[in-house]
Amino acid sequence: MSGNRSITKTIFVGLWNALNFSRRLVLNILFVIIVVGLIVVISSADDGKVKVSDSSALILNLSGNLVVEKTFVDPVDAFMQEATGQDSGPKEILVRDLVKVINNAKVDKRIEALILDLENFNGGGLDKLKLVADAIQDFKSDGKPVYAIGDYYTRNQYLLAVQADNIYLHPMGGMILEGYSRYGNYFAEALEKIKASTHVFKVGKFKSAVEPYTRNDMSPEAKEANIAWLNGLWEQYKAEIVEQRDFDLDNFDETFASVITKFENVDGDFAQYALQNGWIDGLRTREEFRNEMKELLGEGTGDNPYNYVSFGGYLDLITPDFVLPPPAGDKVAIIVAKGTILDGTQKAGTIGGDSTAKLLREARNNDEVKAVVLQVDSGGGSAFASEVIRREVVLLKEAGKPVVASMGSVAASGGYWISASADHIVAEPSTITGSIGIFGMFTTFERSFNYLGIYADGVATNELSGIAPDRPLKDGYAQLIQMNIEHGYDQFISLVAGARDMTKEAVNEIAQGRVWIGTQALEIGLVDELGDLDTAVNKAAELAKLDSFKTFYVTPKLSEREQLLQEIFKTAANFVGENGLNVKQSPIMELANKMEKQVELITTLNDPRATYALCDVCDIY
Repeated sequence: MSGNRSITKTIFVGLWNALNFSRRLVLNILFVIIVVGLIVVISSADDGKVKVSDSSALILNLSGNLVVEKTFVDPVDAFMQEATGQDSGPKEILVRDLVKVINNAKVDKRIEALILDLENFNGGGLDKLKLVADAIQDFKSDGKPVYAIGDYYTRNQYLLAVQADNIYLHPMGGMILEGYSRYGNYFAEALEKIKASTHVFKVGKFKSAVEPYTRNDMSPEAKEANIAWLNGLWEQYKAEIVEQRDFDLDNFDETFASVITKFENVDGDFAQYALQNGWIDGLRTREEFRNEMKELLGEGTGDNPYNYVSFGGYLDLITPDFVLPPPAGDKVAIIVAKGTILDGTQKAGTIGGDSTAKLLREARNNDEVKAVVLQVDSGGGSAFASEVIRREVVLLKEAGKPVVASMGSVAASGGYWISASADHIVAEPSTITGSIGIFGMFTTFERSFNYLGIYADGVATNELSGIAPDRPLKDGYAQLIQMNIEHGYDQFISLVAGARDMTKEAVNEIAQGRVWIGTQALEIGLVDELGDLDTAVNKAAELAKLDSFKTFYVTPKLSEREQLLQEIFKTAANFVGENGLNVKQSPIMELANKMEKQVELITTLNDPRATYALCDVCDIY
């Protein structure tokens, strides 16, 4: 019998091994077919590299938002969505890639003009827009002309368009410059209708992150704080426009009465209004603009009316296939902290308490790194994760490596928490910062269940039987949580006081969850200097007493699978992106996405104590 069992076992093991081998063989064959297919596509696209002819224009056909770090997207998903014309969500443009392209085009003798095609450009923070604007101005310094073309110009698009020598608008197009605003959706009545119980714990009269779930409108305190910093941003925006267009601030139409009067003078024509108001330099149809470029650059090759290269094609051309490691020597490391701060390990585009701390630890353990710049672009999130990251900043300093925080568009709440202990804080004039406050919130649905005839009951060995969505929150837990929130707020203002050499009372006066912009933050002592990333890097080198140094980004390491798939699909995705479909969202879908984002944010926060240092007003429209 044992011999029969042994034979049977051998047969089954053999069959299993054969099946397993066949499965792997089929998968490998499919993989090879995909790779070969991609190689054929890439090869048919001239090896994926564009050719730049003499007398060409560089067209910055930008699509998406300017960011300091791209959100990680699985390369297979990204390729399939691009190939099938599906909308894969907001597109992103790495701001340093865009600046690199413009700077390279300036010295490229084949590039004789720059065209800003901003139709699908969503914009970014004022700091990022100004960085690109400066690069465009530098491009113009060699006498190469810059043109902006568009059917319509939004506020963000126009800030780049005014850098051009000639701003053109389609005769059927138009523009109106909206000021900055902050609107959101409020769900208190909706939550009451479904009989949900929202439990809120906070400190700080300006901490408005929970208001959408407890009110049907914006509180007077939130309106007071928001309009203050929004007005500051608007003044900075207008000053940039005035500098480039050479007209007075009075030219900005901020009342319907003044706009309507001007519209009456042009018979309600948006395009003529923009022309008469000095916003643009001329009206051009597509054909008229093509003819103008042919006169400037000459006839193009093939089907092209004139020779040009796109932003994506030119970026691919000047980006090496293999990035060599930085040479040996003293270095200033740059670590990007962009996105919502969440607990644990997170992918690029989101700040993970453990994953970002790991990057800081890598810099601390690298003997060639003498100083670190923490580039922050975050409205905060988990207080626990923020403290994990801040502790690594402290350990870097204790290791004798200066840390400088470089604040981008946003460094508020948790974004300020992780910056506070740096040796030096550099903010942009437009940085949204502060929002020093703490809140906790969760929802229970016992009334909703009861309304449906569902009840929760049972027994426990003591009163601390836990929190559940189908049971009311016990008064004892409510007291414990509120005490913990108050402790978290005291911890927040204490660490700020210690790091900024202020008293807790002084910090409390400017905290309370209130938001400030960079110029205001400098006045009240929350930051040390106004400037950009270069300012922060130079300050870090100065603090480390470096005469010469290199900079490099400490970035998360991709898995072997991610690296392989990224390399396989990168060129093919670029090819499809250059030649494939461009799906635009309708205004209704944009509104739905905003509401979804607002709800999703509160459901993805994962602080183990449900305690958050989060700035909800840091996204402006």
